[in-house]
Parts: sequence; structure tokens; C-alpha cells
Amino acid sequence: MAGKIIADTIETGSGADISTSYVVNGSAKAWASWNGAGTLAVNDSLNLSSVSDVGTGGYQMNFSSSLNNDDYAYNLTGNGRAESSRFLHASMDYTVATGSLKLYWSGNLNGVVWGISYCDTNQVLAVIHGDLA
Repeated sequence: MAGKIIADTIETGSGADISTSYVVNGSAKAWASWNGAGTLAVNDSLNLSSVSDVGTGGYQMNFSSSLNNDDYAYNLTGNGRAESSRFLHASMDYTVATGSLKLYWSGNLNGVVWGISYCDTNQVLAVIHGDLA
């Protein structure tokens, strides 16, 4: 038997009320932390069915529940280096879909010259904001 709770506000205990639409609309719809070097291993996540390795520096997040459209906002970052001569810089290529987000990471060589090739990173962190389908 399924249950349902219906409420339009949440009381915080400090005398302030928060609209439930604020909580629902302002909450991350997916997030994940995974090891991107060697064998992929998801550390923790929400609304993530899997992460796929799509090549050096390339990962695809596959959502458990799709988003309503591909106009959602995302924030990606990484931590650590996976190759001795490279430091992680930023996502330089991506493909957005309602059921997945594919991203590629680039680095800079020895902290001096921008690299033009993809590189793995020890940790990938991603947060997705948008509407669920």
C-alpha cells in the first residue's frame, strides 16, 4: 500500500515556514561523486543509475529518472590528477540529454600550457538542477 503526504509548507522549528515548492524546485535532481581514474567507482549519488567510461577523460552519467528537457543546469568539477604530467582544468566538451550527461575533461600540462587532449581525473563531482519528467 502506497502512502502520500500532502503539504504546502514545511515548518523549520525556528518559526519560519518554507514553501514545499521551494524545496522541490530548488533541490538537486541528480548529483554524483565518482573515481574517474582506473576502474570507475561511484562514491555516492542521487538519481544515478550508472556512470560509463567513454574513453580517456570521458564519462557519461545515466540518470535513474529522466529530466523533463535538456535545458537543465549542471555544475561539474574534479579533484586530483590521474596522470603525472597533467592537472585537471575543466570540462571542455559535453552532450546533454534528458536521460544522461556526457562530459570530457581536459588538463593543462605541468600547470603552464593548456593541454588539448582529454585526461582522467581521480574524482569527478557533478550536480544537476532542473525539472524531473
